[in-house]
Amino acid sequence: MSKTPVQFSLNGSPSAVFVDDAQNLLDVLRRGVGDLSPKYGCGQGTCGSCTVLIDGEPHLSCLTLAETVEGRAVETTNGLATGPQLHALQEAFMENFAAQCGYCTPGMLMAAKALLDRTPRPSREEVIEAISGNICRCTGYEPIIDAIMAASGQPTRRTG
Repeated sequence: MSKTPVQFSLNGSPSAVFVDDAQNLLDVLRRGVGDLSPKYGCGQGTCGSCTVLIDGEPHLSCLTLAETVEGRAVETTNGLATGPQLHALQEAFMENFAAQCGYCTPGMLMAAKALLDRTPRPSREEVIEAISGNICRCTGYEPIIDAIMAASGQPTRRTG
């Protein structure tokens, strides 16, 4: 089995690894560089817990060949906070009780970040569409939607 060198930016810092043929990005992030924030959920691209941003767009890292990130920028939830200062989405998730077990949270945060980077004041329908590829079995989605709306500076169900 041959190894391929791959260089990419991970949360703004240069990263270089050797990857196996057909190795997925999730495995490389977790085992290769030690970023455990993307979660292994289904391994089939249906749950969204492994969502990362590649060049600002959401991708399911369990379905992304690691070789394809050569020269690209990869963002995970480990890159959201700046030191002790949480990202606005992380703060809003806490304040709106959008994380219960927390397993879906990294994928939800990254899908939401992609949306807010592209559309700073999304409609509720745009939020729902943006997170539609992410499964949450705990919250019933309303707290997550509220958190994303709050992070965009808009009213939530609770704040009217």
